[in-house]
Amino acid sequence: MIDNFLRPAETASEMWADALRVLGTAGVVVALLLHGLTDAAIVAFALPGLMLPRFIGMRPWADTAISATLLVAAWSNVFDVYAQIWWWDIVVHALCAGSLATMTYLVLAHKGIVPSPTTPGVGAVGPVVLTVAFGLALGAVWEMIEWFGHAYLTEEIFVTLDDTIGDMAAGGLGALCAGVLLAYGPQLLMPTALPMSESSESTSSR
Repeated sequence: MIDNFLRPAETASEMWADALRVLGTAGVVVALLLHGLTDAAIVAFALPGLMLPRFIGMRPWADTAISATLLVAAWSNVFDVYAQIWWWDIVVHALCAGSLATMTYLVLAHKGIVPSPTTPGVGAVGPVVLTVAFGLALGAVWEMIEWFGHAYLTEEIFVTLDDTIGDMAAGGLGALCAGVLLAYGPQLLMPTALPMSESSESTSSR
């Protein structure tokens, strides 16, 4: 995974994806200077998600799409787009949950914790169910973070029961779509089969 991250970009699409990572990192400083610490923290919260596609070696289009989604989600908070467009929150939650659930599955597959969707004999049900579970779990964590921020940092963070349930439902739907793509078209996301972890190799050799 580290080799993937350190490998120089070789194509224009890979350079675009890396440019989004640079923009995301610089955006933290810009948000801090122009909007304050809270907004800078929101933008910084997207940085791990921007780096993960590089670590797991996703195809450039998927890398770019995920990075762009996370940046749009973060800056939508900064510019209060969620308050201006009522359906924007639903769309962003669906896209973010799908993106993050997919990356979670692929990271765990790299570690041999879950089966790689590119492994012969792996059915579609497992990857789909696990991706949905990851999406719902990550959505729940995000809603808890929002609640904490509303309760202890600033009341400007909008938190209601209907909003929380709606966000989690949208995230679950997005994760379901991502799980179907991961199960039936893994080659669209990953250029090659995922390398097996040492534990997986030792198990398969017995």
